[in-house]
Amino acid sequence: MLILRCRFITINLAPLRPSHFQSHKLFHTTRFFRTPNLISTPRITSSSLPTTRSISDEARFARSVLFIPPGVEIEELTDDMVLPGSNIVIGPFAGHSQIKQVEFVKSSARARDCPKDDLPEIAILGRSNVGKSSLINCLVRKKEVALTSKKPGKTQLINHFLVNKSWYIVDLPGYGFAKVSDAAKTDWSAFTKGYFLNRDTLVCVLLLIDASVPPQKIDLDCANWLGRNNVPLTFVFTKCDKMKAAKGKRPDENIKAFQQIIRENFKQHPPWILTSSVSGLGRDELLLHMSQLRNYWDQ
Repeated sequence: MLILRCRFITINLAPLRPSHFQSHKLFHTTRFFRTPNLISTPRITSSSLPTTRSISDEARFARSVLFIPPGVEIEELTDDMVLPGSNIVIGPFAGHSQIKQVEFVKSSARARDCPKDDLPEIAILGRSNVGKSSLINCLVRKKEVALTSKKPGKTQLINHFLVNKSWYIVDLPGYGFAKVSDAAKTDWSAFTKGYFLNRDTLVCVLLLIDASVPPQKIDLDCANWLGRNNVPLTFVFTKCDKMKAAKGKRPDENIKAFQQIIRENFKQHPPWILTSSVSGLGRDELLLHMSQLRNYWDQ
């Protein structure tokens, strides 16, 4: 049994049942990045191995539960290669993760209006009031780089922030219960999907999941759509500092429930990480994960 630890939460991921290696109900993304010259990590199958060998239970477990980036062989995995509070393995492309400079570039109402300088982008998406702007401010360690508000749906455009003059953080409109007109919600959905489908510089989407509430169907539907359209994603659990819930289940229980749904529906486990914009939990680890995605994309 593999135990993934962080400062606040310990999640036990039991080995998956054999059926979980064979089927998935939501999606299975075989690509790490949206790039024409992608080199996929070789898939080990029983037919590709000598008849005298079989895939070990440990290898099956690792491949199905951990996010193993290019350049890492399953046989080389060690405990210290897995980021705390995540299922993310750090490989040779990780590095240069710290943010030294950030500046707002522009807001766009359509994907075709976004910057055209071909720099890699990591987009941040989630339900309204999930903490997108707070996470961005935490990552860059500057207050109000991204506008925060207690009113859900404050972000209504595609906002580009240039980081270290070499890549972008993209703040996307939230989905869900934003208090705007139905027409505006439809427009948001249309231009956000247009961004995903037509943005060649998109490296990955950070799909934020609120750990303070039980798993939401709308989040799973969003993940399903991204998967069907081969958009790489990482689940980022937010508000993990709120260990005592006013009502309902605690965040660690909600996270375990979400993990169970993922294990039942995904053939290979997407990367996920625990964060808190209040305590800074997971900040450095998430930046390191983002760095290996960008650096591999640049190859």
